[in-house]
Amino acid sequence: MKQIPACSPNVKSNYLWSDPPDENKWADCVHCGMCLESCPTYEITGQEQHSPRGRVHLMKSVAEGKLEVNEQFADPVFQCLDCRACTTACPADVDVGGLIEEARGQIRQAMPPTGVKGLVSKAFLEGLFPHPARMQTLGGLLKFYQKSGLQKLVRSTGLLRIMPKHLVEMESIMPKIGMPVRKKYKSKGMIPAKGKVKNTVAMLTGCIMDVMFSDINEATINVLTRNGNHVVIPKEQTCCGALHVHAGDRETGRRLAKQNIEAFKDADRVIVNAAGCGCMLKDYPELFREEPEWKEKAEAFSAKVQDISKYLHDTGYEKPKSEIKTRLTYHDACHLAHGQGIRKEPREILLDIPGVEMVNMPNADRCCGSAGIYNLTNPEMAGAVLESKMQNVPEDVEMISMGNPGCMLQMAVGVKKYGRNQRIVHTVQLLDWAYKKDDERGVNTIQSRR
Repeated sequence: MKQIPACSPNVKSNYLWSDPPDENKWADCVHCGMCLESCPTYEITGQEQHSPRGRVHLMKSVAEGKLEVNEQFADPVFQCLDCRACTTACPADVDVGGLIEEARGQIRQAMPPTGVKGLVSKAFLEGLFPHPARMQTLGGLLKFYQKSGLQKLVRSTGLLRIMPKHLVEMESIMPKIGMPVRKKYKSKGMIPAKGKVKNTVAMLTGCIMDVMFSDINEATINVLTRNGNHVVIPKEQTCCGALHVHAGDRETGRRLAKQNIEAFKDADRVIVNAAGCGCMLKDYPELFREEPEWKEKAEAFSAKVQDISKYLHDTGYEKPKSEIKTRLTYHDACHLAHGQGIRKEPREILLDIPGVEMVNMPNADRCCGSAGIYNLTNPEMAGAVLESKMQNVPEDVEMISMGNPGCMLQMAVGVKKYGRNQRIVHTVQLLDWAYKKDDERGVNTIQSRR
């Protein structure tokens, strides 16, 4: 279906499908350049088309019929990390991230992925991530790979050498696979709170999070119930759709959004422990600009979404008594700091744990290069961004804490690649470990932080 021109009745837009980049999002951009220093790809390339204002100019040019939706346009748009740092830096709050995602939707329809990219898209974005049962099967296979001795055999025989370098790096830091919480608590309608009940919350388990980081999901449940929350895990929930929207598959993103909106319709609060997922859930209304009924539902749903650190900070949590004696630094996941404006809450939680000494990381909110599956689709640029990030990570720390699974995998690659020995941890894990030490010592006194 052709789209009414985005700029003026007298201008023929080259966006030919519905849901094009929104003119209102770029209208306030005056190309002042305040965004340039915030952009990781511009830092590395020094090229205007790989800067936020350059990309905005290209998107506007397509809308004005001056540029076709072709490879010249697609490359800068898909090289963007969608880290949202430019919006934080922009005096006019231009939503470059939203524009990028809308532009990718047009590119995907004009230039559908083919070859290896097409196969990867069909296999993972369509065939795997939206299907929890298949994700659990994948988790089972990965667990077998680790426990059966097959992983040791593959590594010792050098079979990994036939794989691309970035995939070998990812395999080398693969976390230990556990039991998904969706499977563990499948028969339970609710995981009861401990002590005085404050709220009943619903939890997004995520797709990659529940397979690769089920221990973090478990820690999240432990912390929530410890602090007086009944936890519900809706059975009909699915992938948040972030990876699909980032790839330009907005139609699948809308379908997954609708499923999640329905799955969580009875929840008062939706708790998320993955920054990328949380940002996507909050962005659901943007997917339904042309569907008023669903946009209203999406707005009501998004208002209920909270990151675990924000929720604990706002509702109060037990201060642990036991020490986790460590020097650590904190990395701001882009979609937590720039996407949701959450910075102080996780830091305050960490500092409330006795024994934790926090070391400041320069440019802590600089992207690490993960950006969903960007480190797989754009490995060279992701590697360059990671190298820049690791230069800012203090060497005299034992842990690097953060709130996003993609960042955890990418930073683990950086630690290994650059000969560091820091442990990568999720903020909620440290709080859970401190609580467990309290239990071991028999500390039962609850002191809430409000």
